[in-house]
Amino acid sequence: MSTQWLKPYMPRSLYARAALILVLPVIVVLLVVAIAFLQKHLEEVTAQMTRTAAREVTLVTDVMEGAETQLQALAAARQDLQVLNMTARFLELNAEPQSGSRRWYDFIAPQVETELRALLPETVYVGLPDGQEVQLYLQTDLGILELTFDRRRLSPSAPHQLIVTMVFFAALITSISFFYMRNQLRPITRLADAAQAFGRGRVVPYTPGGAIEVRAAGNAFVDMRARIERQIEQRTLMLSGVSHDLRTPLTRLKLGLSLLPEDEAAPLLQDVDEMQSLLDAFLDFSRGTAESAPESVQPVNWLSQIVDDAQRAGQPVELVSVEGQGAAMLRPMAMRRAVENLIGNATRYGSCAEVSLSLTPKSLRIRVEDDGPGIPVEQRTEAVKPFTRLDPARNQNQGSGVGLGLAIVADIARVHGGILRLGSSEKLGGLCADIVIGR
Repeated sequence: MSTQWLKPYMPRSLYARAALILVLPVIVVLLVVAIAFLQKHLEEVTAQMTRTAAREVTLVTDVMEGAETQLQALAAARQDLQVLNMTARFLELNAEPQSGSRRWYDFIAPQVETELRALLPETVYVGLPDGQEVQLYLQTDLGILELTFDRRRLSPSAPHQLIVTMVFFAALITSISFFYMRNQLRPITRLADAAQAFGRGRVVPYTPGGAIEVRAAGNAFVDMRARIERQIEQRTLMLSGVSHDLRTPLTRLKLGLSLLPEDEAAPLLQDVDEMQSLLDAFLDFSRGTAESAPESVQPVNWLSQIVDDAQRAGQPVELVSVEGQGAAMLRPMAMRRAVENLIGNATRYGSCAEVSLSLTPKSLRIRVEDDGPGIPVEQRTEAVKPFTRLDPARNQNQGSGVGLGLAIVADIARVHGGILRLGSSEKLGGLCADIVIGR
């Protein structure tokens, strides 16, 4: 049976689900026990006791039937009243029965009143002001008779005590269980926080703890994090070494070509420059974010500085809107490279670029739009892959590239725990590139 309909109503956090698992069975047990106790035991006992008390009241009223005055009636029933522990009196002419209000938690009182009215049709009013006594008013030939007797003769004493006791101990046991469960869930939340921070490019101190299974998952995460860090470090060192080793022969080639006639050396020097550009771009991509650490940044000031620098460099770019405020954890140099790549692509393939910033409590979004040809929907997935050059979509005659610009941006966004999204600019008609990361 499918339970998809239930998912929108389920809590999302681990603590809330654990609390639901603890509290829901307790509530169900309380309801079942309470209903069973009230219907199967308390109500039956109350009905039996009420019938007995009704027979005693009938005995008293039968004794009073032959009397001609109220005093004779009370005298005739005096002995029976003493034996039955009751007191009796007649109300004055036109007097109304008076009794205090019934207690709000006296949930068995309605049954008592219903039973008495059914067994004693002459009942005028049943007063149950407290749990100590009952005031029963009966219509007789001599007037309204008030009988007062012990409430315990009609129902068990303090029937609510069982419910109160069950609720108290259920709350106590649930609280103890919740504190114990919280200690068991804390290692899981610590592991989730450490994994989320690492996914956003931050390394937070983490020591595995908790149950055996949670500890095993924590150790696996620590090992995985260490392997990833070693892999990134080794990749960076290797490619830095390759870059250093290749720069020397490229420099020698430039020196050698400079000795040739200009008409012969020009195309060869162009090839060497392209190789140098390819090498630099590849090194930028391989470095990723290794040279900077996450730190708290004011995105508004930081992005404004990037746009100002681009304007001073002669690029037609403008910061058009800023929404929200606050700080965010970023790798400033790496993210600056990503934004500069997007601005460079926008101004290379279009005549202008617009940058906007949006800050929400949960995310940060940097958007760069241009009025260029854009990228078709079916080619956007390929566009962020390394060394992909979409000649039909982006006019390569307007600039040179090696197909790593968007790949570098996507890689930096992933290291920050975010994503690069490509779309169409509704305002300018060209490409719309969004860097979205969590705060």
